[in-house]
Amino acid sequence: MSSTVAGSLALGAEPDAETEKNRMAKDEKNRKKNSDKSAKSKGAASKSATTERTQSGDIRAERRKIKNEVYEEQLGRLQVELVKLQNWIKAEGLRVVVIFEGRDAAGKGGVIKRVTESLNPRICRVVALATPTEREKTQWYFQRYVQHLPAAGEMVLFDRSWYNRAGVEHVMGFCTEPEYQEFLRSCPEFERMLVRSGIVIIKYWFSVSDDVQEERFQARMQDPTRSWKLSPMDVESRARWVEYSRAKDEMFEHCDIEQAPWFVVRADVKKRARLNCITHLLSQINYRDLTPTPPKLEPRTDPGSYVRPPLEDQNFIPERW
Repeated sequence: MSSTVAGSLALGAEPDAETEKNRMAKDEKNRKKNSDKSAKSKGAASKSATTERTQSGDIRAERRKIKNEVYEEQLGRLQVELVKLQNWIKAEGLRVVVIFEGRDAAGKGGVIKRVTESLNPRICRVVALATPTEREKTQWYFQRYVQHLPAAGEMVLFDRSWYNRAGVEHVMGFCTEPEYQEFLRSCPEFERMLVRSGIVIIKYWFSVSDDVQEERFQARMQDPTRSWKLSPMDVESRARWVEYSRAKDEMFEHCDIEQAPWFVVRADVKKRARLNCITHLLSQINYRDLTPTPPKLEPRTDPGSYVRPPLEDQNFIPERW
């Protein structure tokens, strides 16, 4: 082999070795890079899975049922405290407004029922207004609500309130855009005015997930004693979940004020929502136990010569049970 050929082969062999060396180094670098990326990916996936499990756990915890005996015991205790609160409101001449708003089938009515069932209706009353009349539609928007505000020694529970304008009226097109914008401007000032006048305002928003709301709608359809609760407006709201969410967020942005803040109640589990909401309501007023001493029952007086007419002269209902 000539020296020229040998030299050419020698020169050719040297670049091949260098190329192979570079390729091996590059492959090693890529393997390391891919290994790091894989490790990060696994870590991210693990973190994501952990977060997902945590969130799922939180949801399950929020929806965890409460035992009936525990619920009844705690509800009975809270209702005793509500009576104490009622006595305090009357004695101190307080004026309290509690607003219940939220999604349809969120459980507002159930909480209102448990709050009021042990209280004096002359002190604690519920206001649930129907659709405004043609005359009321021409009034100042807040006018028909003002007449239901409490006097001294009263607590009023609004089962939906002036916030209808920020919710159903806006979403369903029952008010104009200028009317809606005016409400967002004037409502905070209206509530600040009420607070300055001495009225205590407590506002609750009942939050329910879409799947739980769907379950409750379906249950109402099957129950003849509750089917009246599923109105055409409720059915329409079911199809406008996003629009109602947007309206609620806008309402909170304008009307969640320091003087009358919104309090959100997680309501996927009705019994937990009732206990939590009543507990919070009791915490909002610094009351004392003014329960009066029960009166002493004296013996009945002697009827003397009075003789009652025969029972046969009265109309009694048939006793079938």
